[in-house]
Amino acid sequence: MRKSKYTQEFKDSAIQLTINSTDPAKKIADDLGMNDKTLSLWVRDYKKVNNIQNTNYTSSSKESLEEGNKRLRKELLQVKQEREILKKAAAYFAKEVL
Repeated sequence: MRKSKYTQEFKDSAIQLTINSTDPAKKIADDLGMNDKTLSLWVRDYKKVNNIQNTNYTSSSKESLEEGNKRLRKELLQVKQEREILKKAAAYFAKEVL
């Protein structure tokens, strides 16, 4: 079994940074000092596992209020989780700078 040179925390933070950024994955990978293909693979796998589409949600006129609320609750939960990961990443990188 091959041992990864990246910690899971770094991997999770890099994925969330890429998903939530307007910058291209290549620029983020360069800034993090890693291969852009590796980062793209991580993001692709994350999106597949979490059933995240590449585009923003679009609301359908056929979507009921209950379905919309359920979708928005799920999206809110995901955003809260992502925010917590980014907080941890910011603290981690702040320690590295000092």
